[in-house]
Amino acid sequence: MKSVKNGRDGRTRIIEGALRRFSQDGVSATTLASLREESGVSVGSFYHHFASKEHVYGVLYAEILDAYQQAFLAELVGHDDARAGVEAVVAFHMRWAGEHPERARILVSERPPRKHEPGGAEVAEARRAFFRQVSDWWKPHMKNGLLQPVHATMCYVLWLGPAQEMCRLWFAGAHTPTEEEIKGLGEAAWQSLRQRGEQ
Repeated sequence: MKSVKNGRDGRTRIIEGALRRFSQDGVSATTLASLREESGVSVGSFYHHFASKEHVYGVLYAEILDAYQQAFLAELVGHDDARAGVEAVVAFHMRWAGEHPERARILVSERPPRKHEPGGAEVAEARRAFFRQVSDWWKPHMKNGLLQPVHATMCYVLWLGPAQEMCRLWFAGAHTPTEEEIKGLGEAAWQSLRQRGEQ
C-alpha cells in the first residue's frame, strides 16, 4: 500500500502545487525546486510522476482547458436562442474566472503548450473537438441568418476577446468588473457576431 500524505498522492500534490506557483509567479519564473517545495515531494517522487517542469505544465494546462471547455459547452448547449447563447457564454466566462481564479489566470496569461511539447498534442486535439462542438451549435443559427459565418479564431476573438481583457485587468488588481459591465460585454459580443439586420 503506497503512502499518501494528507490523503493525496504525489501526482495530485505536484499538480496542486504547480497550480499555485504557476498562477502566482508564472511558468517561466517557477523553478523545479520551488515546485517540489510547494508540493512537498521528494526528487524521486517528482520524477516518478513527471519528467520536467514543462511536463507538469502541459498536464496541468490540458486539465484546466478540459474543465473549462466542458463547462463552456454545458452552458452553450443549454440555450436554443442565438443571442441568449452568445451572451450567456460571456457571463459564464467571467463567472468561471471568478470561481477559479488560479486556473483562469493560467489560461489567460500563459501560452498553451505547443504540439511538440508535453501536453501539446492533447491540447490541440481538445481544441479541435471543442471547436467542432461549438460549430455544431453555431451552424443552424448561421443558416437561419442570425449569426455570422466567421472562422473559429475570429469567432473566439469577437466573442471573448473583450472578456479576456477584462479578466487580465481583474487579475492584475486594476479593475473588478461589475454585473452591469459583464452584461455589457455580452451585449457587445452579440453585436459583433450577429448578422446585419438582427437585433
